[in-house]
Amino acid sequence: MSQPYTSDSSRIAAILAHLSAPIAAILSAGLLSLVGPLLVWLVKKDDPFARRAAAGAFNFNLSFWVLFILCWILIFTVVGIVVALPLMLVLFVVSAWCHIKGAVRASNDRPYDYPFQLRVLS
Repeated sequence: MSQPYTSDSSRIAAILAHLSAPIAAILSAGLLSLVGPLLVWLVKKDDPFARRAAAGAFNFNLSFWVLFILCWILIFTVVGIVVALPLMLVLFVVSAWCHIKGAVRASNDRPYDYPFQLRVLS
């Protein structure tokens, strides 16, 4: 079964939605990781392919923001540092893997559904 053709601008917007979050997270220490997918979602609202990619990336990052905040709370409890530091490493690796996988799928005109999403945007 073949996928319908996706325009270049739609594909580029979807790739940007997937990759903007980890790039912003690295440049801003995680504070701006929601901004890129949200901007793509706002600009490409009428493009179903890009909108779905941006919403998925935003929802996924929102979920991971919540988990990172919980990790920071655990770190400040001192006892929780034993759990928080390995969990932060796992969250980083899973996040990087999912964003790269999403970008690769978008470049091949295939949608990607992120795991662990708090569905806020659709």
